Amino acid sequence: MIHFVTVVLNDIFEQKRDFQWQCPEHCFKCKYYKVWGHGFVPRIFDGFSAPLLLKCYRCPNCGTVITLRPKTHFSRIQSSIETIRSLLQHRVKKGCWGVSAVFTSRFRHWHTNLRRRIKAYLTEQWSSGTITAFDLLITQGQVPVSKI
Repeated sequence: MIHFVTVVLNDIFEQKRDFQWQCPEHCFKCKYYKVWGHGFVPRIFDGFSAPLLLKCYRCPNCGTVITLRPKTHFSRIQSSIETIRSLLQHRVKKGCWGVSAVFTSRFRHWHTNLRRRIKAYLTEQWSSGTITAFDLLITQGQVPVSKI
């Protein structure tokens, strides 16, 4: 289970295992009153030369493992929500990505997946714009650029 928290990625990168994570007050699955530390998992984020160590907790009651993840990023995606949104917005306005060609295949995947989600979850006559749809899908609890 992933629980999103407000953290600064640079602090996690610099402090590594010494970063002070805020322990969840209870298990989010069974609501048990305490959880135990369960180590760290390495996760890759754009802009960092090494994976960042994200804290995990385990519920002694139901066995659920809770991984803390920054609110600034979608699950399973290395780039921040803000970066994705700004690149998509640039693409819609200018017709090109406007950045290095290194990650253009990733950007194309985001754009394609967003269009698929707009067709699947919003009305077919969606005319308010791609970025508005991106924001609306987020408010619906979805990852707008995810294939799943």
